[in-house]
Amino acid sequence: MTRKPVIGITLDSDIGGSYSRYPWYAIRYNYVDAVVAAGGVPLLLPYSYNLLQEYASLIDGLLIPGGFFDICPSHYGETTSHETVKVKPDRTEFEFAITKLIKEQGKPILGICGGMQLMNVIFGGTLIQHIPAEIENCLAHEQPNPRHEPGHEIEIIPETFLHKLANGEIRVAVNSAHHQAVRKVAPGFIMNSKASDGIIEGIELNHPAQFAMGLQWHPEFHISELDRSIFKHFIKAATT
Repeated sequence: MTRKPVIGITLDSDIGGSYSRYPWYAIRYNYVDAVVAAGGVPLLLPYSYNLLQEYASLIDGLLIPGGFFDICPSHYGETTSHETVKVKPDRTEFEFAITKLIKEQGKPILGICGGMQLMNVIFGGTLIQHIPAEIENCLAHEQPNPRHEPGHEIEIIPETFLHKLANGEIRVAVNSAHHQAVRKVAPGFIMNSKASDGIIEGIELNHPAQFAMGLQWHPEFHISELDRSIFKHFIKAATT
């Protein structure tokens, strides 16, 4: 029997509070369910630096989920932080380490929401710290309605890999839950989608031999056929 691809998923964490008064790790169900539905085997990755090499040898692809936190602006060369910026240094540093290692190995990477922002910063891009503070008449990127519903449309850039996954569609409705965004796309990556207010909604590695894609929306909610196609092709890339 052919072995299913193993997908490493990084975790959120806290020192204690809502879930337990003791330190905990957490992941939302639908990140894991989306991997399973697409044919992968999820492997959750605690922040154990002494296991980085073992993680890298075990997994065939890496999923970097979002979270209610931000990357410290010092990572992309800025010396001040907007008042809305909240950081989780332990998570960020671990995700930096495992993402760099998996990219070096040529294995597929899918970054979702904050995971896309992290990918962009790791490889040399920058971020907008707070969209409403910089973009006049911006969309409600922190949509008021539930995330299992669409919040706005994106425009997909023709001739990108995302365009191929969308079967040639140019406009797709997505959900939205972020206050930061990519400002400058990392070298080696290209923008594959944007919102009507100009906010970058997706990036992808401009190299056909490796799948590395970041998406500002949350495809794990499967609100469109494109969302399912993204996970399907991520798992396919981890299989070959």
